[in-house]
Amino acid sequence: MKKFFPIYVRIPVLFAIFFGAMEFFIDSGDKPAFIKYPIVSILLLLFLFVLIAMEIVLKAAYNVVDSLLTEEQRKAKEIEENLPFSESAFYKKWMHKLTRSNKVEEEGELLLHHDYDGIKELDNVLPPWWVYLFYACIAFSVIYLVRFHVLGHDDQTTEFNKAMAEAKIAVEEYKKTAPDVMDKEKVTLLTEKADLDAGKALYETNCVACHRADAGGAIGPNLTDNQWILGGGIKNVFNTIMEGGRDGKGMVAWKSSIKPSDIQKVASYVLSLQGTNPKEAKAAEGDVWTEE
Repeated sequence: MKKFFPIYVRIPVLFAIFFGAMEFFIDSGDKPAFIKYPIVSILLLLFLFVLIAMEIVLKAAYNVVDSLLTEEQRKAKEIEENLPFSESAFYKKWMHKLTRSNKVEEEGELLLHHDYDGIKELDNVLPPWWVYLFYACIAFSVIYLVRFHVLGHDDQTTEFNKAMAEAKIAVEEYKKTAPDVMDKEKVTLLTEKADLDAGKALYETNCVACHRADAGGAIGPNLTDNQWILGGGIKNVFNTIMEGGRDGKGMVAWKSSIKPSDIQKVASYVLSLQGTNPKEAKAAEGDVWTEE
């Protein structure tokens, strides 16, 4: 056993198992348990110390026992240690426990008095690993039956449906406040200077070619009067910028190049220019808009 799992393998493996158990059973959030809870670090160090101490004691005892062996016993031990793993006593012992197999020489004792056209049957027992797995399946089925059909806990389908419903609610809640999923129904007029300055910068970059820097109108209509072709107010102006104007002769849709939160700022800036009356402004177009 020690040949195949030396001390420098056993200790890290046991330490990792202990550490993993700590992380599994202790809810430490986004930080490792040994950082968030110093007591865990102390326990891990103590555990490591005990492991090392045990290995030292076992090694000393092993050396004492080895010194008491006779020459014949020492040779037999060396032969055993040099055997391949599949031929070692440890391997054979555990395989026998798992399979309860019999030697070929013992098959005569296991023959049943059944003979079918020369085919004979051995009275072999089921392998213990198979029996234990069968018992485990029975235990699992009982627990499953009681949990889901007696106590009425949620099965996987119900858990999935509930998770999807919660996620849908969370998405809808996010959409109510997320600026980049803004639409005509949720948009509101911005009045903060920082927002209007940002809207002005966007307007000067994208809109002056058609509406002039003072919004008096050029190719596009005058944006400073109270008449609107597609309706005034923050909702209509926002929707016109996002979706575009009239088919074939109106403004293009800007939703592919300007995100909704920025369109909201541009629309708010445009509405802040109402009544500025720039020089040589274009004649009013559309219908008079009165905000409700």
